[in-house]
Amino acid sequence: MSENVETEIKIETDTITLGQFLKLADLIDSGGMAKWFLSEHTVLVNGDQDQRRGRKLSIGDRVDIEGIGSFLVVN
Repeated sequence: MSENVETEIKIETDTITLGQFLKLADLIDSGGMAKWFLSEHTVLVNGDQDQRRGRKLSIGDRVDIEGIGSFLVVN
């Protein structure tokens, strides 16, 4: 996945946790891998680094993962 391409991740609810987002974006296979993934990668939510798997994401939030790509939460 190119870092220059923004991938839209569609959610069915108003919010989603960062851990659920990683699974929905096919970056991890299970929710249990979220803690490991966040400890191994630099994750920016709306420009601020955040490693909390319980961080709530809302529609319009942007997630940038160094070396992997950029994602936009949409409905």
